[in-house]
Amino acid sequence: MTASFHNKILRVNLTDGTTRVEEPGAVYFRRYLGGWNIIADVLLKEVPAGADPLGPENKLVFAPGVLTGLAVSGVSRNAVGAKSPLTGGFGAAEVGGDWGAQLKRAGFDALIVEGAAEKPVYLWIKDGEVEIRDATHLWGQLTKETQATIREELGDRRVEVAMIGPGGEKLARYACIMNGTKDAAGRTGLGAVMGSKHLKAVAVRGTQSLEGADNDTLRDMARAMAEAINSGAKGGTLHKYGTGVGVEGGVLSGNLPIRNFRDGEFPGAIKLSAETFMPQIGIGMDGCFACAMRCKKVVKAEAPFTLDPDYGGPEYESFGALGSCCGVDDIIAVSKATELCNAYSLDTISCGVTVAFAMECFENGLLTLADTGGIDLRFGNGEALVQVVELIGKREGIGDLLAGGSLRAAEKLGGGALHYAMQAKGQEYPMHEPRFKRGLAIAYAVSPTGADHCHALHDIMLVNAGPDGFVANEGLRALGLLEPIPLEDIGPAKVRATLYNMVRSVAGNCACLCLFVPWSTDEQVRLLRAATGWDMSVHELYKVGERALTLARLFNAREGFGPQDDRLAPRSYGPTTSGALAEGGIDPAALEAAMHTYYGMMGWERETGVPTREKLEELDVAWAEAYLP
Repeated sequence: MTASFHNKILRVNLTDGTTRVEEPGAVYFRRYLGGWNIIADVLLKEVPAGADPLGPENKLVFAPGVLTGLAVSGVSRNAVGAKSPLTGGFGAAEVGGDWGAQLKRAGFDALIVEGAAEKPVYLWIKDGEVEIRDATHLWGQLTKETQATIREELGDRRVEVAMIGPGGEKLARYACIMNGTKDAAGRTGLGAVMGSKHLKAVAVRGTQSLEGADNDTLRDMARAMAEAINSGAKGGTLHKYGTGVGVEGGVLSGNLPIRNFRDGEFPGAIKLSAETFMPQIGIGMDGCFACAMRCKKVVKAEAPFTLDPDYGGPEYESFGALGSCCGVDDIIAVSKATELCNAYSLDTISCGVTVAFAMECFENGLLTLADTGGIDLRFGNGEALVQVVELIGKREGIGDLLAGGSLRAAEKLGGGALHYAMQAKGQEYPMHEPRFKRGLAIAYAVSPTGADHCHALHDIMLVNAGPDGFVANEGLRALGLLEPIPLEDIGPAKVRATLYNMVRSVAGNCACLCLFVPWSTDEQVRLLRAATGWDMSVHELYKVGERALTLARLFNAREGFGPQDDRLAPRSYGPTTSGALAEGGIDPAALEAAMHTYYGMMGWERETGVPTREKLEELDVAWAEAYLP
């Protein structure tokens, strides 16, 4: 029977130049699906406790899912993971584009990179074969140059490239890995791991067909979703403008971060809204492999900065972090800063929030003109924003300090700078305000990777349905039972809703499903059944997410993380200076109680948050008991 995976994991050791292919078996892939679970399995078993994230003992795992590569909207993603240079804990990021599909069509379900090369190299993978090639001539190049050079060398414009720019080479702690020039595995600093291994790029080309166990069902579901998106019945403004429509509404609700999460008013917000700027500088929309959504902006401009459309355009997280969070409402300056992040391989979220941190430090005298090299680094200065982002990519001047992230910079500056560092576990906040979305307050605190909205994105779409469990908003609307939890509530009901959201989201990060393509949970299971031939259930899918969260938690516990690390940035416990959250700080005692309630609901030790032996056995990962602290 045909299935949508090959049972082949490629392992490359850069220290000795060897490669091999492992076949872990169908049970392994059913237990894990891909993504986060494969990453956690490798990190726990193979990366020694206390290993330097930037040392050769760390391992870099590229992990698509069992759906990746099928001609279905929303299944083209892959995860990447390693021990994080930014947090020191479990590191993972998800990314779209075409690269993951090409790896699957080249015959591999995952790639594990270990050791470190003595000089820059890149991998060339095609149809079951792999070659380690010299990349000395590529070192120092921006991502667009790197991709063009590799494609020219290999004589194939259809080669897909996962790569780093100078930010990754110079080990910026929040460097990302770019799939092409537009799609970023942005969070947790995985580009720095790639740079530490002297791995400039992984070029992939696959010509093998990839089919599922029930291709008729896959085709029918793919066609129905594409038709719904193209007709406007599903996808809505994402299909037309991408993310970030109606940004001024975020000001009214308090969700839009303004001037480093300090303020509540931003008259320039309308300029950053996608429906405002896309008619001005947008030249089209792009998309991932086989996806009808096409939600990725492409922009172009000549002044005051030249914008290269090959680098795409700013999505909500980017123009929030580099725009409103920095007090900048010049969309061309924000787009240029986004372009530079893609070119240098920097996470736009961490980069923008770290620059916002520096702006507040500058305005409060903790940084001076002497520190910034004469740059007037005040909120709202778009030219300064662009200058500093490039300095970070080059690790020059003030950029060297800021390339470590806001927490490390604050620790070096002292003088109360920690109050301005908007991070959890060392990772900067995304562009969703936890004082407004209280489920995200819990999720930011307990997430194994630090603050990350994608691990509980459904907080804005899911609510508690009472003592019997949880139902998606669309289901509650059908029943006439939509009752949002009050803003001030951060008790057991919100904890249960958050747990549900995190399990569902992380299960998607294992199957590598895009959250923007509106497959219902039942439809996700139908896709998995049709792709693999397994008789999966919704319960089994949720157990996949629960397993991933538990293994990631165990990795962090082994590395010394505990309840003391499940905290928000100090500012989150107080209000904004104005606006909807002027009286909206989070009660630290309530969050503390919620955190321990979450531990208990997950089946972990209620006081410490360490997974129990019983829970590991229940999740069919009893092998992980050996790594309990």
